[in-house]
Amino acid sequence: MTVAVVALAAAGCGKSSTDSTTSSKDGKYSGKGIGLAYDVGGKGDQSFNDAAYSGFKKAETDFKIGGRDIEPQDGESDADKAQRLETLAKAGYNPIIGVGYSYAPAVKEVSAKYPHVTFGMIDDSTIQAKNVADLVFAAEQSSYLAGVAAASATKKDHIGFIGGVDIPLIHTFEAGFDQGAKSVNPKIKIESQYLTQTAQEGGFSSPDKGKDAAQGQIDAGADVIYHAAGLSGQGVIQAAATAKVWAIGVDSDQYQQTALAKYKDYILGSALKNVGGAVYDLAKSVVEGKPESGTVEGTLKSGGVGFADTNPKYKALTKVVAAVDKAKQDIIDGKVTVNTK
Repeated sequence: MTVAVVALAAAGCGKSSTDSTTSSKDGKYSGKGIGLAYDVGGKGDQSFNDAAYSGFKKAETDFKIGGRDIEPQDGESDADKAQRLETLAKAGYNPIIGVGYSYAPAVKEVSAKYPHVTFGMIDDSTIQAKNVADLVFAAEQSSYLAGVAAASATKKDHIGFIGGVDIPLIHTFEAGFDQGAKSVNPKIKIESQYLTQTAQEGGFSSPDKGKDAAQGQIDAGADVIYHAAGLSGQGVIQAAATAKVWAIGVDSDQYQQTALAKYKDYILGSALKNVGGAVYDLAKSVVEGKPESGTVEGTLKSGGVGFADTNPKYKALTKVVAAVDKAKQDIIDGKVTVNTK
């Protein structure tokens, strides 16, 4: 059931954690290395950005290339993001990857100026250019599995969803989760809350907001809570563990995250997006001289999304595991089409 996820990190205007210039030995690749621009929350979110970072590091190691990753800044504009990407392009990094939909305007602008550099755009498919790979994921499919798991594990027929920001991308997570849960129990009660209307308000970067929202849902009676809230999700998981109810993580296998180790017994599983794998594969394609282009979608069938089953307590819930496994196969076989809205 597990998707092998390698992680990657989004680049920002601030600190660079890595800056090396090694080229690959075979002579096919002459770039300075892989450039990565982090999304809101930055490295250390134990979720989306850290997933990206793992792919970045694996690419550096396996392909013996350099790399530079940069943290985001609070309240930055599209112009700030564009300047960051252009700095990486001028320095010779290739590919350059914007982690998160908010990079779309910057990637569109800068990729047009540097047609011989490959750009990766994670979680957005609106950029149509020969030198851009739109790296997207069927998050509704992994969220459907999260919904099946939640509805199968609840003892109260009462579960919850917490989204970081009220935007179409996160609505996709909610749609899949709700559909999956209702496939198990059409009458199940589902709490739903979005932390903020915009990313600038901290919906993806405020564990305190996540904790407060989760506590509200727990007080209302929910005993399994799924979050799609980035760094804010750490607060959701903390609240769930404190109340001794289940949390379901997102993007990375949050049961495995060091920063969440004290809460891991209450992480039922995680809806995975193989962001790291997408980053790694893009770097590989560039190094080999056959850069990816166009829309590249990760699905259950391709292994681009999945549901983490590393918690032994989850594995012990054999009926829950069987329900999730069946749902996964039904989606792969085309017996179930998952909603995106």
